[in-house]
Amino acid sequence: MEMANAIGGTSGAPRTARGIMEGVGARVIRGPDWKWGKQDGGEGHVGTVRNFESPDEVVVVWDNGTAANYRCSGQYDLRILDSAPTGVKHEGTMCDTCRQQPIFGIRWKCAECNNYDLCSICYHGDKHHLRHRFYRITTPGSERVFLETRRKSKKIAVRGIFPGARVVRGVDWQWEDQDGGNGRRGKVQEIQDWSAASPRSAAYVVWDNASKNLYRVGFEGMADLKVVNDAKGQTVYRDHLPCLGEHGAGRSGPPGLKIGDQVNVDLDLEIVQSLQHGHGGWTDGMVECLSNTGAVVGIDEDHDIVVAYSSGNRWTFNPAVLTKVATPSSTEGFNETPQQQFAVGDVVQICSELERIKMLQRGHGEWADGMAPTLGKIGHIQQIYNDNDLKVEVCNTTWTYNPLAVTKVASKDGTMHGTTSGERLSALLKKLFETHVSGDVNEELVKSAANGDSQKVDEVLKQSNTAGAGIGPDVNGVFAGHTALQAASQNGHLEVITVLLRYSADVEIEDKDGDRAVHHAAFGDEPSVMQLLAHAGADLNARNKRRQTALHIGVNKGHIGVVKMLLDLGCHPSLQVSAEFLPLSFCHEHLIKIQV
Repeated sequence: MEMANAIGGTSGAPRTARGIMEGVGARVIRGPDWKWGKQDGGEGHVGTVRNFESPDEVVVVWDNGTAANYRCSGQYDLRILDSAPTGVKHEGTMCDTCRQQPIFGIRWKCAECNNYDLCSICYHGDKHHLRHRFYRITTPGSERVFLETRRKSKKIAVRGIFPGARVVRGVDWQWEDQDGGNGRRGKVQEIQDWSAASPRSAAYVVWDNASKNLYRVGFEGMADLKVVNDAKGQTVYRDHLPCLGEHGAGRSGPPGLKIGDQVNVDLDLEIVQSLQHGHGGWTDGMVECLSNTGAVVGIDEDHDIVVAYSSGNRWTFNPAVLTKVATPSSTEGFNETPQQQFAVGDVVQICSELERIKMLQRGHGEWADGMAPTLGKIGHIQQIYNDNDLKVEVCNTTWTYNPLAVTKVASKDGTMHGTTSGERLSALLKKLFETHVSGDVNEELVKSAANGDSQKVDEVLKQSNTAGAGIGPDVNGVFAGHTALQAASQNGHLEVITVLLRYSADVEIEDKDGDRAVHHAAFGDEPSVMQLLAHAGADLNARNKRRQTALHIGVNKGHIGVVKMLLDLGCHPSLQVSAEFLPLSFCHEHLIKIQV
């Protein structure tokens, strides 16, 4: 039988400079190009990545004690079962089932639900809808891989060092005779974390001599234990697992980016600054990367990525901070889209492609299901924010859009732009202000609030109160995914908000994304609204489903007025997003930056 390059005495195996690569410590199973018989113990048996001998070759210690070199470039002998022991984590994320935050290891993002993520345990544990397709995100900034549904995919059981397994000391044992002596056996009780930064990287063992302790199974590539009678672990969707080394999966290096790719930065500023150490550093001007899409124009010898922006600036980034925002198949011609110039009053048409606009809305007001009726519709620009995002009135509602998600049809002076299939401006404007009756009793209230019609809001609520409970709209009723207070807050309609509060509108109601009125005021750059909501008792430190507070949104969007107002109102100055903090000194420092 042909054998992979077996290794003897692995406890002394050299650790090269690549030994600190992100893949060291990953738990793996055999991959699609496996041809090494039962060195691993059989299909589904688990091992640990010990080190990389070269960019093409990796050393694995299997739970059964066998150690050998395997291919991880061109041909892929291994799949990554779990990269959590390596410390890979997706900052600012949370598993929507088990609430783990941030997500360690592989991130699984639902392609059909807005802002819904799973960790590996929950994904393979069949949480969420099995008919929904997911994106696999192996490491922060890596290209998303669109997967088939789990419903029709094959599952296999993994085996190795799991609860119930019988074990003896392994190649990296350095714990004297805790086990009772070489060859003595113990039983695995639980898989635990060796450290907070390395989840699922250790096993808690009770030895036959009654001694018990925690031992390394993956931490820094170490294998303190060897299995003699393995146990069954979780069943997993084998073909959904990434191959070790494919597109950089599990290894440091550029995340599948190439010249011409469109990229953005969707991590928190303080995390980006930390990741930039040793990769070109951070300067004040780079703050533009947080609100703008750039194009990859170079990849240097260290695999750092050079990105150009419409401002004419070029910045060098650690590839881990970048996310590829488009693929050629989904956005053909996207790279050639010219930068449009907009003005308040311009008539625009909303992008009609659902998947594309969802992608474009990331970091630009985000996507809400209530925006679906606006796809392909005509609207007009009400406001242009300092990060170039657009507040557009469309279908009698108002939303914030990425400027790349709309196309100018006509300027405010009536000048036509582009082609409109012969449609005249008058017809477009008629279409813009068409009234659609949905039958929703809350529609009139929410639309009136979004349009700033305080008199109409007052009339609607007065009639509703006069008619009695259960008749007419509710002051906290939802239409198109938002309450009247949320719609008025983002659009800065103070008189409407005053009326709504007089009718006891609830300031703490959350929309589908967990955003409350204060979040909407932050998105809309409305400091006066923030002050009014605070006086009404709104929680200024409330977090949405992305773990963001209003201060976090204000800082990242560069909304100076909102940030100043929040700090003046006593908003908690140490903004926490998962395990990271944004100190007060940073808020003041960032204010200076964005003013400059």
